[in-house]
Amino acid sequence: MHSPLAELVHGWHDFYVLVGTASATLVGLMFVTASIGAQVFTERSREALRAFISPTVVHFSAILFICILAAIPSQTWLTLGALLLVAGAAGIAYSARIWVQLFVRRSFAVDMVDRMFYAAIPVLGYLLVLVSGCLLLMQSALSVDVLAAALITLLVAGIRNGWDMTIWIVIRTPVMDRTNDGAP
Repeated sequence: MHSPLAELVHGWHDFYVLVGTASATLVGLMFVTASIGAQVFTERSREALRAFISPTVVHFSAILFICILAAIPSQTWLTLGALLLVAGAAGIAYSARIWVQLFVRRSFAVDMVDRMFYAAIPVLGYLLVLVSGCLLLMQSALSVDVLAAALITLLVAGIRNGWDMTIWIVIRTPVMDRTNDGAP
């Protein structure tokens, strides 16, 4: 017999598969973006690389792993709640490091919109993961709705940040001068 959690999460199965697949695909695209932009990254831009590309990959990976955890059919209220509490706390701790880089140290020039999407919005997403974990421990059906909001929040921030980085790399990538290439 299925537990009430299994029945509750079963209705969200397609959502977790879709969001997990999207985040896995986007992790792959971030590797492509980083590879294409490798010529742009220098020692001088190492801190920016750590502040922008790495966190975006981490957030997409967190979405993927949370979707995997939520889709495990044998999860109980306690195990899924505890795992989400750990994931949310780890995400907040990681995001706090990014927050310090962007808001406190200000190692490089970043506008307010970038600060919001790279630091503040992921913190909100991980706070929602924590709230979902707490709601699961209280066996509240609202927990899956809050978890969906957390995943969507992290996914939207990641998509926006991935696009922002891609544009940044395209703008800075040197273009071969075709006037001197010896072509007739």
